[in-house]
Amino acid sequence: MAFWLFKTEPGCFSFDDLKACPNMTEHWDGVRNYQARNFLRDQIRPGDGVLFYHGSIPEPAVVGIAEVVREGYPDFTALNPDSEHFDPKASPGNPIWYMVDVRYGEPLPQPVCLERIKANPLLAHMPLVNRSRLSIQPVTADEWRIILIMGGVETR
Repeated sequence: MAFWLFKTEPGCFSFDDLKACPNMTEHWDGVRNYQARNFLRDQIRPGDGVLFYHGSIPEPAVVGIAEVVREGYPDFTALNPDSEHFDPKASPGNPIWYMVDVRYGEPLPQPVCLERIKANPLLAHMPLVNRSRLSIQPVTADEWRIILIMGGVETR
């Protein structure tokens, strides 16, 4: 089992939006960065834990936990000319972009804001703290545990 941080803008797709999906599950589409795509395609697996992060808001924060329930597969939004995620270079034979399916887990009793994450020296090596703009980022088991504790969740 691995751990990840998935960034989203809550005005686009929020943790509550995930909860409202059928079976509280949705595909994570629209990733258009090659390094993040490689994580989706090659490393992220069912059962992996996801820290659900709301960014591009006044107080960005990890707000909940989700789980990957389907491994990487071609992002069909890249093939749809009506989609904001359309990529004319993608084709069924050369999909380029990938997505995974994630299922809602639970909200953090106390969201863990970016300021608190940055202030914790045990989290100093997280890509999130080091100005990474990646929307999909690896998280170590220790970082996962620390953030859950900071958010008021008993560690697993």
